[in-house]
Amino acid sequence: MGNIDIILSITFGLFLALTFGFITQKLKLSPIVGYLIAGFIVGPHTPGTVANEHLAKELAEFGIILLMFSVGLHFRPKDLLSVQKIALPGSLIEITIMTTIGTLVGRYFNLPLNASILLGISVSIASTVILTRVLQENGTFNTQTGHIATGWLIVEDFFTILVLVLAPILLVSSHTSFNQVASVLSLAIFKIIMLVVFIIFIGKRILPRILIYIAKTNQRDLFTLSVIVIALGIAVLSTKLFGASMALGAFLAGMLVGQSDFGARATAEALPIKDTFAVLFFLSIGMLFNPLLITKHLYFSLVVLGLVIIVKPLVATFIVSFILRQPLKRAISIGFSLGQIGEFSFIIAGLGIQYNLFNDFITNAIITAAIISITLNHMVYKNINFIYKILNKLGIKDKNQMSNEPLLISGDEKHRIIIIGYGPVGKCLTQILQRNGFSIVIIEMNIDTVRKIKKQNIEGIQVIYGDANNREILRHAGIDFSQAFIISTSGAPSKELIKLVRSLNPKIRILAHTHYLNESKFLNKQSPNLQMAFSGEYAVAVSLSRFLMKELNFEESVIEKECSAIEETLL
Repeated sequence: MGNIDIILSITFGLFLALTFGFITQKLKLSPIVGYLIAGFIVGPHTPGTVANEHLAKELAEFGIILLMFSVGLHFRPKDLLSVQKIALPGSLIEITIMTTIGTLVGRYFNLPLNASILLGISVSIASTVILTRVLQENGTFNTQTGHIATGWLIVEDFFTILVLVLAPILLVSSHTSFNQVASVLSLAIFKIIMLVVFIIFIGKRILPRILIYIAKTNQRDLFTLSVIVIALGIAVLSTKLFGASMALGAFLAGMLVGQSDFGARATAEALPIKDTFAVLFFLSIGMLFNPLLITKHLYFSLVVLGLVIIVKPLVATFIVSFILRQPLKRAISIGFSLGQIGEFSFIIAGLGIQYNLFNDFITNAIITAAIISITLNHMVYKNINFIYKILNKLGIKDKNQMSNEPLLISGDEKHRIIIIGYGPVGKCLTQILQRNGFSIVIIEMNIDTVRKIKKQNIEGIQVIYGDANNREILRHAGIDFSQAFIISTSGAPSKELIKLVRSLNPKIRILAHTHYLNESKFLNKQSPNLQMAFSGEYAVAVSLSRFLMKELNFEESVIEKECSAIEETLL
């Protein structure tokens, strides 16, 4: 086997990533820190086994493409519109200020202007992965603060996309004339417009038909493969046909798939593969880490770290509190949730390396700032109240006092019920609940049924295409704040589903439809959070007996007595 070294490199790198990712997770830190440490260990700056750095970078390119596809899948314009008055101006002001400060710092350390601007951009954008994890772990993801912070990151993500698009034009040479830049920029914008038109065309006319045919096969591996091929294929076409970055093509493809009937299932089933390639991306970044350069340029590294964990949170807090007039506690929560950098900062740093603008010590300073800021961000966010009290003692107070925020749940969401399956039972339950003011979310694996329900466009009924026995699908359905969870089809894996649902929402009511009576008895005994399991055998026994007694002219009192006896016997 001539490629045994390549296999060993990948295996050893992933093994260390798994080991240190597990350790950092147990320490209540982000696994990303573990992945970066693993990359450092297998990198050229430590003794022992050295992984194939070139191979890791090549595989990491897949991670970047799938990462941007994932960002597109999760991009929801309505999420941004709901907090646009705060998140949009706030993020743009923060990016401008932090990019300016970072540029000045770069110039102070005698970096070229282009490199200084990239440095400023890399410290101005926070990690969506880290922010989402921090908000979810602290129970603030579905609050007003969480929505603002998430919207803030959506703007930053979109800004990063623009940087990736324009960087090849603006960073090639600092001596390019204005007319040359304007000409190249105009041509690039025209190509991007054509790319958007092209992707919208295939996204509306071609992709849905392909995905429908594949979905009807009921083969999960084919669906997963189709989504990966779409992401990579459109990314490659974006570069080959339109000269745009693969990241932009992947983002636009993700946006189209995310807005289609297949968005939830693509997110839940196909993109876990993205995580593996993303690990390789973080490994490749960790390989660049050289502690000798950090000690040699310690002052610069400390300044970059200070920009991320001190200056940026304070700038964001000031913007939210004093410019956008939000309560101080909310401003602190948003500001300090942004006190970290991650995957997109690494991608920007990669641009600096690609165009020979970043020296090794600049890249190492960004990696160091990422590792430390990601590590500290979880701990800092948990102590927001402590920071708030300190600012109050320093005389920084706010008239708009804010207590603990309630979850942002609309009137419909307060009465949300999730129904698995849309067969005869599910359809009857949906109609009854919808007529009585409940908000229904149907999870269905038959794509034809999904499209039929969507065409009806009934108010108060939402349908999701995907497997309910998947954590991401359930979160997409709103399991965290749903009132009840009903398994209406007897073919569903009730035992596994109930266990998963209970782990996501311990207080939710659960009702299940099973085929066999023994299964319903088992579920009622083993699942304390189950309200009731209803068996098809039991229903048939009662219904058939009641019909028979009526046909034989039994008195109503006798019928009820016998039905009660059947119930006691069977249940």
